[in-house]
Amino acid sequence: MRKNLLLWMGLISLTCLVACANGGAPKNPAAPANAASDTANYTRIHWVDSLKDFGSIPFGQKVKIVYAFENAGNKPLYITSVRPTCGCTVADYTHTAVLPGKSGNITAEFDSNHGVPGDIRKSIVVSSNTINDRNYVLAFTGTVTK
Repeated sequence: MRKNLLLWMGLISLTCLVACANGGAPKNPAAPANAASDTANYTRIHWVDSLKDFGSIPFGQKVKIVYAFENAGNKPLYITSVRPTCGCTVADYTHTAVLPGKSGNITAEFDSNHGVPGDIRKSIVVSSNTINDRNYVLAFTGTVTK
């Protein structure tokens, strides 16, 4: 009887662990495959800042730039792609749903090793499921010194 009870309790514990690990539906899912084309679920985006100037950096240095945005609509906002316009910049973004009234970020890292010293202006195209600014262009400027 005692062995059966221990076996039964172990089985219940294992079942609970598996159920908790799976957790059902995620609370903040990644963009669905049709986020860019599902116009019924478009929302509005408000860019807190879309032009940054990082100042002056020496040639060979990397600089991180962060752009903030808010979901100004009433449906979940999904960033569907972020495309830097040159190989000197790598970008990342909030991959999960940004709920109404909440904020997200686009992060860019500029590597001054790619190019020549001088004034620079670079762009990043951000696509999202928004009524306004579906393909918004972020920009940053600065100077790379010798």
